[in-house]
Amino acid sequence: MKKIEAIIRPARLEAVKEALGKYGINGMTVTHVTGCGLQKGKTEVYRGSQYTIDLLPKVKVEIVVLDKDVDEAINLILREARTGSIGDGKIFIYNIENAVRIRTGEMGEAAI
Repeated sequence: MKKIEAIIRPARLEAVKEALGKYGINGMTVTHVTGCGLQKGKTEVYRGSQYTIDLLPKVKVEIVVLDKDVDEAINLILREARTGSIGDGKIFIYNIENAVRIRTGEMGEAAI
């Protein structure tokens, strides 16, 4: 099993969620986060004062998938989250040792 953590633009969340759902990946955790990378933030003017926003709003989507589904899940996220501009985000992949469904006690692949 693998955990896929994708940090994407908030505007792309619905498209990513829909694509993963069509593939059969429905369980996910979505967190609203702020951060910066190559995008580095932006400078704006408000009431005549200039200020810098260096932590931009992003969305972190976390899913756990079977090893056989990792490549397809990554490709779906890439296709739906990519705009071609700096700030599209990152995808991280982690090994999952085990999972337990609290309600039933199921373990391993049966728990996801």
